[in-house]
This record gives sequence, structure tokens and C-alpha cells, in this order.
Amino acid sequence: MSLFKARDWWSTVLGEKEEFDQGCLCLADVDNTGNGQDKVIVGSFMGYLRIFDPHPVKTGDGAQAEDLLLEVHLRDPILQVEVGKFVSGTEMLHLAVLHSRKLCVYSVSGSLGNVEHGTQYQIKLMYEHNLQRTACNMTYGSFGGVKGRDLICIQSMDGMLMVFEQESYAFGRFLPGSLLPGPLAYSSRTDSFITVSSCRQVESYKYQVLAFATDADKRQETEQQKLGSGKRLVVDWTLNIGEQALDICIVSFNQSASSVFVLGERNFFCLKDNGQIRFMKKLDCSPSCFLPYCSVSEGTINTLIGNHNNMLHVYQDVTLKWATQLPHIPVAVRVGCLHDLKGVIVTLSDDGHLQCSYLGTDPSLFQAPKVESRELNYDELDIELKELQKIIKDVNKSQGVWPMTEREDDLKVSAVVSPNFDSVSQSTDVEVGADLVPSVTVKVTLQNRVTLQKIRLSVYVQPPLVLTCDQFTFEFMAPEMTRTVGFSVYLKGSYLPPELEGNAVVSYSRPTDRNPEGIPRVSQCKFRLPLKLICLPGQPSKTASHKLTIDTNKSPVSLLSLFPGFANQSEDDQVNVMGFRFLGGSRVTLLASKTSQRYRIQSEQFEDLWLITNELIIRLQEYFEKQGIKDFACSFSGSMPLQEYFELIDHHFERIYFDLVSYLMLLKLGLKEVNKIPSFFSNHVPVLHTCTEKLRINGEKLEELLSERAVQFRAIQRRLLTRFKDKTPAPLQHLDTLLDGTYKQQLFKKDHECQSNWSSFLCLDLEI
Repeated sequence: MSLFKARDWWSTVLGEKEEFDQGCLCLADVDNTGNGQDKVIVGSFMGYLRIFDPHPVKTGDGAQAEDLLLEVHLRDPILQVEVGKFVSGTEMLHLAVLHSRKLCVYSVSGSLGNVEHGTQYQIKLMYEHNLQRTACNMTYGSFGGVKGRDLICIQSMDGMLMVFEQESYAFGRFLPGSLLPGPLAYSSRTDSFITVSSCRQVESYKYQVLAFATDADKRQETEQQKLGSGKRLVVDWTLNIGEQALDICIVSFNQSASSVFVLGERNFFCLKDNGQIRFMKKLDCSPSCFLPYCSVSEGTINTLIGNHNNMLHVYQDVTLKWATQLPHIPVAVRVGCLHDLKGVIVTLSDDGHLQCSYLGTDPSLFQAPKVESRELNYDELDIELKELQKIIKDVNKSQGVWPMTEREDDLKVSAVVSPNFDSVSQSTDVEVGADLVPSVTVKVTLQNRVTLQKIRLSVYVQPPLVLTCDQFTFEFMAPEMTRTVGFSVYLKGSYLPPELEGNAVVSYSRPTDRNPEGIPRVSQCKFRLPLKLICLPGQPSKTASHKLTIDTNKSPVSLLSLFPGFANQSEDDQVNVMGFRFLGGSRVTLLASKTSQRYRIQSEQFEDLWLITNELIIRLQEYFEKQGIKDFACSFSGSMPLQEYFELIDHHFERIYFDLVSYLMLLKLGLKEVNKIPSFFSNHVPVLHTCTEKLRINGEKLEELLSERAVQFRAIQRRLLTRFKDKTPAPLQHLDTLLDGTYKQQLFKKDHECQSNWSSFLCLDLEI
């Protein structure tokens, strides 16, 4: 057993199924006894506030009843507890409790009891502040160099710093570009607030700059700064650490120097007052909490770092001095003086394990008993080993747990697609344009050779294709038994599926002599749906916006033999052009070259090309396989159409964004309070910001293009007017056609501009 452990001096478990975080633990002389003894103050997300004064009878004893000085339920979740000089007119210590929408300051006092129960403790509310915004964390200190009192700064979830001068509210400021709140600390030497932004930068803001900056109560600082009212909030210094921070602590060597310690997800940073890196340390494990404190060696600092491997490491600058094991993962760690014992390490886990420990090498009293030593007979061991190997071989040959030779014959799965459509279509509740949506029947047959149980058949097709039934269950199938199930497939949606292939997967259990419950196995088969399920014969088109050419190494094949039923039989039995019309209206044309070995697919919409292209390649491969030709190959020699592909993706996300903003606007119009908008949409605020900025840029480009078309439109009008007024009019030279085209372009650009501006207006109105 290791000697390097955190020796349990006192421990307890708080409540049942309560949750805690790094701000829920504090050590201080909260009842102002003046004897230098700290009390352990713990708040939970369930709203319970507890104050402990540990007095173990023996080292390692659990909590006694008299160790709990106070337990009170405050109803609201407790985010953070701090002790400081928070009440005006006195320098006594008071307890500040931060809730999500409220800040409360209490006085803690004890009165002697009349009987042997000892001192009775109670808390008294001195004052409270109701917060207009949801709080995240807080820090305190002598902001602005005030003497004899502490001010409190609360950071909200939307990046606003709210400063309270004890019983009164001072001001609120929004941090520029804030999306997510980070850890917050106050440096008294530089009179600055230090935090880590969502850009993974350590940022420092002077208190004086915050105090004189533009008032942020109306969330319109940028417009006010343009008008010159107020002072702009400027960051003092920044440092990019490249990762999100878990916590920030400020440690002062003396009056002339201090250090900013930042705990990242993988690294540990020590910074100077001006933001320069003093040193950094790459951590081997994912940290959970830390606490820097002054070392006995001059010029160095010790740091306690807890990690998710139940370890507590002690670093002196970047050198690991001690590593100790903890019984839990700490989320908060503090050091204090408890019961005249200095340097007690107090740790708290997220599920309420509170432990006071010290670092030491007390030897364990457990000693392993001696093992009897006896002579080993290697000849007997060899004989025993050979016998065991023989038994293993016999078992594998006779009744193996997994008989591989018979595995494929346990269950046969086959699927048959009906050659004709259903006489009565199963798509009763589907409308795709003006077309009638057909359905086709698929039958799946299960043939088993041995006894099977817990059979479950699942059928999958690509959306928007749907099934009338996709799950079938059979509890038991006797040997040599056949089961057949049927279902229909049809199109439910106005877009195309990526492929026409379906998959039938059967999971079952095969019982064995050793395992009556059965060994789980899976079998599957695939089936192809007919192209006519989603496509009808159409009129070929000579022109198209998007074209794709496929090269082959064999002579061209008649499209009639590849796609029977999509064209009429011609006299020469050579059809080199064929049209397809998908359910919903979009059209695709397929052309086969008479002289070369090429096929061309063309359509007005880029996304419609894929399905016919894939179907053409599959049918060509099947055709040449039937001819006994094995070296058939297809190729594409042109440039990859990535530009059209990316434009489709951008258009897709812009449509989703537009629908989301529209829903948010309707939701706001229907609700009285904006904070009732669901958290799902609140989490997409950064995405909305990005999309809004993109739409604004597109709107500016459209405005510029619209201006050019307007100038061109007026110039054409002047020329036409001049020719119409002429007594001997000259030919128009297609000026009327140019006028009509320019007019249509103006209407098109105007529609897009209005859509972009309306989306931006919605986002501004929602204050996102």
C-alpha cells in the first residue's frame, strides 16, 4: 500500500443526491470569533447552506452531530459562497450567498445555550439584491482602492459585470464580444478584473475603465459610443491561451508583485500583472480544480491541482513535489486552519463528499501474511498443463461455443420486391405535387435450420421513403420453419432519397447446451426498390443548367435495354435520349453518344443529377456482368463540381436559419417575457450571429448589384424613348429584350435583398 495518500483527518457526506461545484466551498472565520480558526462553509445546488466546525476525537473519525453548526434551506440553488466585509459601517465578516437571480448577505452569530447543548448558531439577512439577469459567478475586493470594506462584482450568463457597493447597486457593464461567461477574479494590486472569454483569451479590465465606460443597462453601447455619449470599454491586455479555462486565482508575493494563475483544460499558466507568461506547465491528466498559495521558499509559489484520476498534485512552480491519492474527484479545494491544525486541505466532490486531510507518510498497520514456501515439482506441472490443453482441444472440437461451420446455415434471410405496384396505394396521407404516389410491396422470408428465439426483424430505407411497418418480432421459431412478412414502401416528401437500396436486419438468439438463453447473432439482406417508385417517364430537354459526362471503356448501350419502361420501342431499337420526371416536378435528361463511349446526365437542379447517375452506373455494371465482361469501368474526366456542391450546403443552412429566426420572432410575439424562449434556441445564438453577419454581407452585395441594374435600366429607357420620339424610328436592335431582362433581374435581386434585410431585422429585434 502506498504511503503517499491524503490522510483522512475528518470527513462527511452532505445530503442525498445533492450537487456541488467549485464555488460552493469557502473557509473563513465567518462568526468573527477572532481566534484564527476557520469554519467550513458549503452551499449546494439544492439550496442547502451548511457551516461545519470539525472536531474529530480521533484522526479519521467521521462527522459528529456537534460538528454541524448550522444547516438551513434557502430554497434557491446556491452558486457561490464568499466571506468578506460586505456590510457598511462595520468591518465584521459577513457571508455572501449568490443565487441564480439573487444576491444575499447574511451575518452568522452564535449564542450560548442554557443547557448542555452548547452554542446555537443562526443567520440573519442583512440585505439582498434581486438580479435582472441570470448570475454565473462573482468576485469581491476593495475595488477602486476603498479601505475597510469589500465590493462585490457579479458576472451574468450573457457577459454583464454588475458591481454592488455593499447595500447599493453601482453600475453594470457588458464585456465586449462576450458569448459565454468564464471564470472571474479580481487583482487588488492592479485594480483589475481578469476573466477568460469564449475566444479562449485571458482578458484584463481596469476597474476605473469599467466605472467610466458607457452604461450598459440598455445593451446599446455601440450606438452610444458612436454618438460620443460615455467612454468606450477597452481591454487592458489580452493573452491567447488556446483552450478554455476552469478557474483563475490571484496570488501576491508582496506589495510590488502578484501573479495571475489560470487553470486550463490541459495546461496550467502563471502570468505577470501585464499579461506576460511567467511559466506554464502541461498537465498529464484532466484537472478538476486548483489552489495556488505562497511557498516557504522565497520567490516560488505552491499549487494544489486536483484531477479526474482522484489525485491531488502539489507543484512548486512547474516542479511536481508531491502526489497523493484522494477517495473522490475534487471540484473545489481550500486550505485553512481548523482546530489549531494549520494547513488542513479541504476538498469537496460534486456529489457531496467533504474531506479534511493532511499530507503525510503515516505507515499502514496492515501487514500481508507470509506465504508458505514449498518446493515446486516441474514434472507434475508439465503433465497437468498437457492434460488441460487436451481438454480444451476436445471441447473446441465437440461442442464449441461458436460453431463457425454451421453459423451461415442457422437462418436464411431473403427479400423479394414485387414487380408491380400495389393496386391500392398505401400512401393515403401523402401529397407530392400533383402526382399520385405509388407504393410497392416487399416480402421478406426467414428460413431457419435450427431452433431460434427472440427473433427481431428491422427494415430500413432511406428517407423520405417510408415503410408501412418496419419492425417484426417472433418469440420462437422451430427447426425447418419458414416465416414471411410483407410491407409496402412509398415516397413521403418532396425531395429525393440518396439511394433506392433497403436493408433487412434480423437479430436472434441461438440456444446451446451451455447457454440456454442463446448466443446473440445478426443476419441481413439487401434489396433494391424500382426507380419508378419515385420517377416517371418525362420529356427530354435539350438545354440544362447542370451537366455531367460519364466515360466508359465499352461500346454504348441502348438506353431502352437499360431503362425498360421509360421509353417507347423504336424501329432501330437504339434509343440515345431519355427523360425522367421525379415525383414533385423536377426533370432529368439522359443522353447516350452514338459515336463515343460517353453518357451525359443533365438537369436544371444540381442535386437531381445524383440518383440517375448512380442508377445508370449500377445498371451498366449489371448489363456487362450478364454479358460475361468483367473489365467494365466508368470514369469522370472533368473537374469536380465543388462550387455547386458548396452552394447547395450554404442554401440549406440559410433556409434553416431563416425558419429558425421566423419561429423565434413568432415565439417572442406570443410571449410576454423574452426569457421564456426555449433554451434550444438560446444555445444557437452564436450560429444566428454568424448567419446574420453573412446575410448582411450578401445584402450589401445585392444592393450594389441592384444599383448597377437600376442605372442600366434607366439608360435603356432613355435610348428607347429617344428612338420612339424620332420621326423616322430606327430598329430597336434588341433594346426591348435587354430592357425586359434587366427588369426581371431587378425584381429577383430585390426579393433576395428584402429577405436578407428582414432576417437581420428579426435578429436585431430579438436582441441576440
